Amino acid sequence: MLLIPAIDLKQGHCVRLRQGRMEDNTVFSEDPVAVARKWVEAGAKRLHMVDLDGAFAGNPVNAEVIHEVCKTFPELDVQVGGGIRDEETIETYLHAGVRYVILGTKAINAPHFVGDVCAEFPGHIIVGLDAKDGKVAIDGWSKLSNHDVVDIAQQFEQDGVEAIIYTDISRDGMMQGFNLESTRNLARAIQIPVIASGGVSSYEDIESLCACEDEGVMGAILGRSIYEGSIDLKKGQELADKLNPPLEF
Repeated sequence: MLLIPAIDLKQGHCVRLRQGRMEDNTVFSEDPVAVARKWVEAGAKRLHMVDLDGAFAGNPVNAEVIHEVCKTFPELDVQVGGGIRDEETIETYLHAGVRYVILGTKAINAPHFVGDVCAEFPGHIIVGLDAKDGKVAIDGWSKLSNHDVVDIAQQFEQDGVEAIIYTDISRDGMMQGFNLESTRNLARAIQIPVIASGGVSSYEDIESLCACEDEGVMGAILGRSIYEGSIDLKKGQELADKLNPPLEF
């Protein structure tokens, strides 16, 4: 079970939102590179970065910061979302050292785009599905679509995406625990891995996730919990490794 610290970027700062509301944010650091260093030193193997301004603008806004993190930590797997709407943006990020790009609104609004970029950039495309009551949210969580989460995840699996990041937006940033049932149901419905996001706030949540690993839940993105201290990233990963020892090759 991979615990993935999140760095959400707004105006170059590391922030956390509550339920995706840009006006309800907490600034945790003005130096995202220093924050990335903290998580790397705690043992992070992957980093989740989101350009919040880019998600609302429809194009990258904080790319320079993301490029700097990739340059500073070349061995770190960085996955990036927010404002990725065309092939040129994907190519630029990958050339800068990003390992995975995350498609959100574009994937829902132009599903053919997913298959195209999976073919063009195999092994590098993840789709983020943010949902409430089983329906996919788009445009920075500001709108609910009519798409069912499971149905559209199965379609993206056929298109060749590497994984699905699943966020229950009613739980995100609220420190209320994640939605285990919906996360597990999605993982059971597809063969590609699911990364849980939104509401993972305790060691008990990590234990619950580890119990789902055999069903396809490969990791969890941690945000407010590691910034406010309810979970120590190093201790959390040690717990996950103890419950589900990583494979040795």
